[in-house]
Amino acid sequence: MSRESISRGEARRIALAAQGFGVPRLDRTVTMRDVSATVARLGQFQIDSVNVVQRAHYLPLYSRLGPYDTALLERAAGEAPRRLFEYWGHAASLLDVALHPLLRFRMQPEHREVWATMARVAAEQPDLVRFVREEVAARGPVSARQLEVEEVRDRSHWGWNWSSVKTVLEWLFTCGEVTAARRNSSFERVYDLPERVLPRAVFEQPTPTPAEAVRGLVARAARALGVADERSLADYFRTSLTLTRPAIRDLVEEGQLSPVQLGRRGAGQAGHYLWHEARIPRRVQARALVSPFDSLVFERSRLHQLFDFFYRIEIYVPEARRVHGYYVYPFVLGEAVVARVDLKADRPAGVLRVAAAWGEPGHDVAEVVEELAAELATMAGWLGLSGVQVLPRGDLAAPLEHAVRRAALG
Repeated sequence: MSRESISRGEARRIALAAQGFGVPRLDRTVTMRDVSATVARLGQFQIDSVNVVQRAHYLPLYSRLGPYDTALLERAAGEAPRRLFEYWGHAASLLDVALHPLLRFRMQPEHREVWATMARVAAEQPDLVRFVREEVAARGPVSARQLEVEEVRDRSHWGWNWSSVKTVLEWLFTCGEVTAARRNSSFERVYDLPERVLPRAVFEQPTPTPAEAVRGLVARAARALGVADERSLADYFRTSLTLTRPAIRDLVEEGQLSPVQLGRRGAGQAGHYLWHEARIPRRVQARALVSPFDSLVFERSRLHQLFDFFYRIEIYVPEARRVHGYYVYPFVLGEAVVARVDLKADRPAGVLRVAAAWGEPGHDVAEVVEELAAELATMAGWLGLSGVQVLPRGDLAAPLEHAVRRAALG
């Protein structure tokens, strides 16, 4: 595709299609092949420990494929043949295992990002680092808690405080000397050696130079975004602009990226790039609740520019100062973000609770609440909950409550 400019409407459709939205949901059971295709498209699922509805890394597959067996994702990340591995992408993420060689540069001292405490413990306690590395090699897969329990039984051997074990494990994880074999039932990393976790064909691949690696990551970001500016291309895998800019230039020279102007010719914004295989659908008919950590909403300024949707996560904002709620899901309908809902899975009560519901201006309220009620019912069923409860907060709450009641009555 070669274009000098694209409209914002086209950019929205490109972005949604690139992210896998707008495709009719499957009328059959979701399979590992469907999971693998989504992994290849997006490249990563961000991990977050908050479990208000469902842990964040499970949601992107649901948003695109509909209800699926979460054991598929757990198998893809925790059993051979692995499709995913855990490392630092946009943030802590489950990443396409094919990206491992491209992320090794982050394990090198000159590109490694570690907390000061982590570096200090590693520097001050080399014997502990050696011990932990040897224990993982001998006993892996193993959690930090398991190593610490071992030391509780024999206090005479080591004198550090037990949190140092976890700190060292995270140091070794960042350095690539250990990796996550899986997460246990307490959502703790279980560590093992990379050669025992990664597919052999991936582990034995040569390590690219940092410039080659970032070029590969920017290409994957461009494929996942469809159209983006340099800030969004860098943000997707959190690559520095220093390395991202030459990577973009190389991809433009190779014909994989095309500079485009966003908006009317002569009046739009330059500095955007179109992926050479991006599709421009005539129409996108999406319906999806999107997690706050979904790759569609990674870069907030892009979200605002393309969808006219201003979005901030308010988890860390004091309750009295929150505008829209604690854990707010944007609701995508058609080619727009039309509403946002603060959701909580109340498992003891068996309901998906809408703590607040807010509409975006310029959309048909009756259509929005009907479609949103249907999507909430689908999500509740996927979560094993018996129904949806709407609390009276937000300008969309009252019509949504009526729509939920109508849907429940059939």
